[in-house]
Amino acid sequence: MDGEWKQKRLYPLLGIFSILLLLYFNFSDHFNFPVWLPTLGFVGTNATRFVVLEPDGPHQSTLYVNGWNSYWLMEASVWGTSRSRVSKMLRKGAEMGMTVCRTWAFNDGAGPNALQISPGVFNEKVFQGLDYVIVEARRNRLRLILSLVNNLNAFGGKAQYVRWAQEAGINVSSSTDSFFSHPTIKDYYKAYIKAVVTRKNSISGVKYSEEPAIFAWELMNEPRCESSSSAPILQAWIKEMASFIKALDQKHLVTVGLEGFYGPKTTERSDVNPGDWAAKLGSDFIQNSAIDDIDFASVHAYPDSWVPDADLEEKVNFLTRWVDFHISDGEYVLKKPVLFTEVGSLMHRKKQRLHDTDTFLKIVYNEIYNSAKKRQAGAGALIWQLLVDGMEEYGDQFSIVAWDYPSIYEMMVEQSCRLRSVFAEDQIKRELQHGDLCFGKVFNDSD
Repeated sequence: MDGEWKQKRLYPLLGIFSILLLLYFNFSDHFNFPVWLPTLGFVGTNATRFVVLEPDGPHQSTLYVNGWNSYWLMEASVWGTSRSRVSKMLRKGAEMGMTVCRTWAFNDGAGPNALQISPGVFNEKVFQGLDYVIVEARRNRLRLILSLVNNLNAFGGKAQYVRWAQEAGINVSSSTDSFFSHPTIKDYYKAYIKAVVTRKNSISGVKYSEEPAIFAWELMNEPRCESSSSAPILQAWIKEMASFIKALDQKHLVTVGLEGFYGPKTTERSDVNPGDWAAKLGSDFIQNSAIDDIDFASVHAYPDSWVPDADLEEKVNFLTRWVDFHISDGEYVLKKPVLFTEVGSLMHRKKQRLHDTDTFLKIVYNEIYNSAKKRQAGAGALIWQLLVDGMEEYGDQFSIVAWDYPSIYEMMVEQSCRLRSVFAEDQIKRELQHGDLCFGKVFNDSD
């Protein structure tokens, strides 16, 4: 009788458990279920290096980043039909050994996928899409760089903020440089920052400001001014907005989102720029990155776009100098980590173009690896950008599905492994773990 009684109690419980599993796997995109998430430490800086602050004690582990961009994650997470592809992208990135993904935390203006419909008015469904991205990143032990506004017009950008002010009857210049200077527009942006940074995730219940899966806040994607005379205004804006974020959130890093161009006052670096035009955009890598509340410097690298008429050898020489000088400036001038947050090359299926991409990526990866071996300021690189099948609508001329390009895929995995090998506490033990992505890979100083 006792056995029969246990079976009568057990079978209903198993049935309920099976139903819950069925609901979770089929409808988790539409309903919120309690989630278990791994414990992660927050990322900080120690001189010119990133460190992970372990949650269980004072121990710090050094982190050099191999990562990627997928700007489209939030928008694709708005609708349940495409959330599986977001999960796949994050899972694949983690399986490649990468640790950081940079993505948009903005979409300003009209449209069903806009996050901020008007100043301070938000689409909760889109916010829940961002919640999903953060939870999935943490589930895969990844961290996100969240960019907060675009310099470009795509997804609204600073131009949308200027239009909002004009529509409200405010006397504001039509120049988008007003974004950096007009008090009302700056208040719009501060309200947006506050709404994002202080949000409580609808899935995990964790405030963004308390979420270790967020690597850093990025003030703007590629800030530029219409007039070089606006450079002091941009500098003041960076200082003000970085300080504002730090007042709300002391646990996360802040970066600007620069392309890395040297301004006219940094005359000793003028020949490092891709052209004279780069010094006329109002930004300055040294001045902008030196602000106290900016924790690390950001740099982009697009040899195909920036020096389009150069041959391969000239592009290689440009890129090598570009990376070398920025790492050196991070080490000796800024004394902060330097993260190459976008590294892009034109992608065509022509064999020669693929060879060029391999060449450019290898240059950047080798520079970062050598920096890691020396514990210097070249703190990592993120390729622009990765897709998964079915997300082609978000592609541009620099986008790839990495596993469709074996040479690039293998190079990315190798970079993950050799960065890990530099800081492996027990190399022999790690190599014996057959399930490890990097099993059997050993790197030496001659690599």
